[in-house]
Amino acid sequence: MNLENNLTSIFGENFRKEVNLSNYSWFNLGGNAEYFFKADSKDELMEFLRHAKKMNLKTFILGAGSNILFRDKGVKGAVIKLGKNFSYTKLINSNTIEVGAATLDRKVSNFAIDNSLGNLEFLSCIPGSIGGAIIMNSGCYDNDISKILVSIRVIDKNKLSISEVKREDIKFIYRGTNLPDNLIIISAKLKGLISKKDIIKKKQLELIERKKVSQPSQVKTCGSTFKNVSNDKKAWKLIKEAGCDYFKEGDAIISKTHCNFFVNNGDAKSSDIEKLIKKVKKSVHDKTGINLELEIKIVGE
Repeated sequence: MNLENNLTSIFGENFRKEVNLSNYSWFNLGGNAEYFFKADSKDELMEFLRHAKKMNLKTFILGAGSNILFRDKGVKGAVIKLGKNFSYTKLINSNTIEVGAATLDRKVSNFAIDNSLGNLEFLSCIPGSIGGAIIMNSGCYDNDISKILVSIRVIDKNKLSISEVKREDIKFIYRGTNLPDNLIIISAKLKGLISKKDIIKKKQLELIERKKVSQPSQVKTCGSTFKNVSNDKKAWKLIKEAGCDYFKEGDAIISKTHCNFFVNNGDAKSSDIEKLIKKVKKSVHDKTGINLELEIKIVGE
């Protein structure tokens, strides 16, 4: 029995081949995943990883797709999406919550408000899910995941084991961590500050309003394209000062609201976004000597 038939017989419709990835990225771009697997449970995910390891099949974990550009030729190997059982929130004690890795950041923020927990309001402004937010140490408005994380539960793809990793054993940097690629986050514990619901809600609404005013909405974008260099060297500022804010490639454009947001204006290809990225990067480097680093991930062939 070949690989496809074997995995189809085990996992049924949760395992598919040649699945278009444009439906799974906020850019609405990208070719096909050679294989696509939706894991309904931790045990099912472990079983799939066991088969993938035996077959030497490359795997890639996909979160909410809010910061990923899939290339036009798609992705070789298996793209794994965590199913709805990985999206949950529960209160462990008065100030700590456990959340599944596929839980959307804003849902965590809302759950925290319902349970009178402050300091998680910033999550309502971060697109995506908790797993991805931890890996890239997502943050905004002077807060980030590293400040609220207690621990994560992970599956090691190589050892096929589950373990807990404490916050103090993870090295966090600006928009990144030292977590190795072989670890798949399945859940996390987050800590808030006990406060009054109306105070937390007010703060959350203020942050959402700030975001509305300064960032584009209702467009096909994956948020900040480049990382800020420092507090006084914001990526958007460097792009604007280098005169790149009107650049375009094909139907890939730069948002007029925030020039660090690159947009699929309707008919762009992934290669257009990538060309636009390279063009802006080169212009900023030529003008300032600064090498902008990507915040979004480019994946695929």
